[in-house]
Amino acid sequence: MRSKYLSACFLSLAVAAGAMAVLAWDEQRRLYPPPEMVRVMDKLRPLQRPLPDPQPGDWLSRHDEPGQTFRDYLRSRPTMPTDKRRVIYVQPLGDFTPTQRKIVDLSADFMGRYFGLPVKIADNLPLSLIPASARRVHPEWGVRQVLTTYVLDEVLSPKLPDDAMAYIAFTASDLWPGEGWNFVFGQASLQKRVGVWSIARNGDPGESEEAFRLCLLRTLKTATHETGHMFSLPHCTAYLCNMNGSNSQGESDRHPLWLCPECMAKVVWASKLDPLERYKKLKEFCEEQGLKEEAGFYGKAFETLGAK
Repeated sequence: MRSKYLSACFLSLAVAAGAMAVLAWDEQRRLYPPPEMVRVMDKLRPLQRPLPDPQPGDWLSRHDEPGQTFRDYLRSRPTMPTDKRRVIYVQPLGDFTPTQRKIVDLSADFMGRYFGLPVKIADNLPLSLIPASARRVHPEWGVRQVLTTYVLDEVLSPKLPDDAMAYIAFTASDLWPGEGWNFVFGQASLQKRVGVWSIARNGDPGESEEAFRLCLLRTLKTATHETGHMFSLPHCTAYLCNMNGSNSQGESDRHPLWLCPECMAKVVWASKLDPLERYKKLKEFCEEQGLKEEAGFYGKAFETLGAK
């Protein structure tokens, strides 16, 4: 009996030690960036430009934000995809022209490549779901707007699918987030995994091929930026990056579609992606859609990582 008791004790201690080892490994993984990812980031840094000093009226001239490194991200215990939550849902809200709807479909395709997750487009929801109390006409511009917080809290959150990593409404209506704000391109919750963005300020995609590409590019920026927030990415303050904050269309147009090395590493780590394959897919999409500058950057990144 005594030997069995001692064996059981030793077994319990071994199991406990094993559990502590796993815990220590998880903690180490959270505290220290994987060496292979550090090498990828270092290779890509020469392709990236630092974020210049903000101009009057720019986001950082009005908001004091510290930024976040990849190592900081690991320590923050971010929201990430799991085995049970791996789908990005795009929720059309309100009416769209056929050309606008094409923008929606292409955006869903691009998001799948950007975040490495399946993307599903849900059935349309009518704008009539938004009550008068969550709408306004802008007091100076006369533009009809929808309150983003109502969309997030009352429309999306109750409908969040069980397998959703992110659930994002897409609308052609202009948006505003509440008192003291004129408008926003989009808004997302870092904790609730819901977001909303608008193409209202992106131009008329049916006007010409050039207008279509501009509307598409602007929409892709907003869609991936807001989804990035749902991966717990804050605004980037180190480089010119898709995660830069924007106060105006002009400022947003100055920011790139691609992520800087620090922010790219967060997405790649969270979704367990091959960065080389990711850049290849993004390059192919941009080439197909005539986004030459973006295709050029993704191509350079692909070549840089693929070089021996």
